[in-house]
Amino acid sequence: MKQRQFLDVVDESVAHARFSEACAHLEPRVEHIPLAAALGRVLAEDVVAEVDVTAFDRSNMDGFAVRAEDTFGAEELEPIALRLAGLSLAAGQQPPSGLELEPRVAVPIATGAVVPRGADAVVMVENTEPAPDGIRITKPVVPGANITFAGSDIGRGETVIRRGARLAAHETGILAAIGAAQVSVIAKPRVAVISTGDEVVAPGRPLRVGQVFDSNQRILLDTIAELGCEPVPCGIIPDVEAVLEQTVEQLLVGETVDVVLLSGGTSKGEGDLNATVVHSLADRLPESAGVVVHGVALKPGKPVLLAAISGTPVVVLPGFPTSAIFTFHEFVAPLLRRLSGLSGRERKSISAHVPLRIGSATGRTEYNLVELVRGPSGLAAYPIGAGSGSVTAFGRADGFIRIPSSTEYVEEGAVVDVHLFKPELALADLVAIGSHCVGFDLLLGMLADGGYAVKMVPVGSSGGLTAVGRGEADVAGVHLLDETSGRYNTPFLPNGVRLLRGYRRRQGIVYRHEDSELADVPDDDLPEMLASGPRRMVNRNPGSGTRVLIDRLLGGKAPPGYLHQARTHHAVAAAVSQGRADWGFAIDTVAKSAGLGFRFIHDEEYDFAIPEDRWDKPAVAALRELLEDPAATAGLRSLGFER
Repeated sequence: MKQRQFLDVVDESVAHARFSEACAHLEPRVEHIPLAAALGRVLAEDVVAEVDVTAFDRSNMDGFAVRAEDTFGAEELEPIALRLAGLSLAAGQQPPSGLELEPRVAVPIATGAVVPRGADAVVMVENTEPAPDGIRITKPVVPGANITFAGSDIGRGETVIRRGARLAAHETGILAAIGAAQVSVIAKPRVAVISTGDEVVAPGRPLRVGQVFDSNQRILLDTIAELGCEPVPCGIIPDVEAVLEQTVEQLLVGETVDVVLLSGGTSKGEGDLNATVVHSLADRLPESAGVVVHGVALKPGKPVLLAAISGTPVVVLPGFPTSAIFTFHEFVAPLLRRLSGLSGRERKSISAHVPLRIGSATGRTEYNLVELVRGPSGLAAYPIGAGSGSVTAFGRADGFIRIPSSTEYVEEGAVVDVHLFKPELALADLVAIGSHCVGFDLLLGMLADGGYAVKMVPVGSSGGLTAVGRGEADVAGVHLLDETSGRYNTPFLPNGVRLLRGYRRRQGIVYRHEDSELADVPDDDLPEMLASGPRRMVNRNPGSGTRVLIDRLLGGKAPPGYLHQARTHHAVAAAVSQGRADWGFAIDTVAKSAGLGFRFIHDEEYDFAIPEDRWDKPAVAALRELLEDPAATAGLRSLGFER
């Protein structure tokens, strides 16, 4: 295939400087909106009260408006008698013109009513008793008692909310209290999002081999909305240059959008048209800085393209989801925060240590998604290790770390800054680190139904035992076979860790049903057939219990595909189903759901390793009780597992 290379990779600091200069002319727009639509919007101007709040001296109680000095000395045994005025004051009622309270006179008054001239206190009803010619006061009051004076809350001319504030409910209440029917706010930047490529399909449409559902557009649109901007979905444009160029040009000159985002190929390849279209439009349209960056020393996200055409920023994000969202947060989000009036609000970060060494490629700033768990030494940041094409990684991640371009690796135990995806970090009630299993997924789901927040970090059985030994996990799912004793899991427990018996599951070879030779070969000949090839295998990650069984079966041989390592049973099944491998090792439940053949090899025990000091932790206790619950046992049995 003919390829075209556009990349001219620059350092991220250079990229930021160039893009900032190209967008320097842009300023937040201001609009005036009704107060009813102001919740969550950012104020464009200081709000100054044009009235006093309250606007009059107001009674805080049902009682009697009096002169405080007339009550001095009153006691229950020696009450002071006051005459009643010939009127009473209700809330919303204006006192008669010229009314002024005379000495030793009381005016009946309701909560919220206007205090008459001459009165400087309100006596509660409970501190009075009726008398033939008026009332008797049984408890004195001081001047100002039970009265809110005009302007004591907000004074006319006072700045009540400053520009840049993001309006919450209590602030819109303040605006209502001063009578502001309209407010000046920063207009929401409108951001157009286009997905490109013949291989991209809208969710809900049929999917052929080689195609992917368009997750990028959904992620980007919702992230834009979370930033307080207005997303403009523009659908999927196929790899037709004229159609793509017309669509982008219409957004730049025909519609009021502040930023245009394209998500798709940006580096090289005959089918990657985004860069070609952006260059063409920059040459044709006036007031265009053009492409200022195409290629940044980042991992992931290297092929990002930054441009300004007809004064509008145009950014081409990489097609892989992780690359797209990282480059969005690196270059687009700061611009949108500035245009939204939120330029001072950066992503919150928190310190944590890394429990294992993280490698990095020098010469590029590298992002790593992490999950946070609490251990004896504070927060630990476990790298997720997903590639740039991963979609679910963002759903699992609490945040990410940035590894500078000059760093070869982050040493185990190093303290790092984790940039959080959400403003507040919510730690799980139960942290499971270890081997993945659909049966454990069932149990965790039942715990979640019971109100517990759960987190699962799949790192294999060995990694899980290390995590519980360090006190970073509440539980580890494990299925490690000790070759010497033939026992599962118990020989591997670290000091201070107990074993909770789980369930048994059937491990075996998974293959496509049309492979009749593999289905019919005698058991004694099966290991040699698999070890000698030419069938391609899909392996499991080192440290997993399944990998131990595979290596024992192969007897030290490494057939084709041995270095292809999947992290879960489902990934093994997918590789075999799609023909990328001819066989793998998985549990029978996954084989059945994937429509694959299964040859039983070994019954294994999947148990739970738990630190002794967390045995009675509420979420762990709930897990222990769940394993004795008939409903949970029935659920495990339906998946093919036995207690």
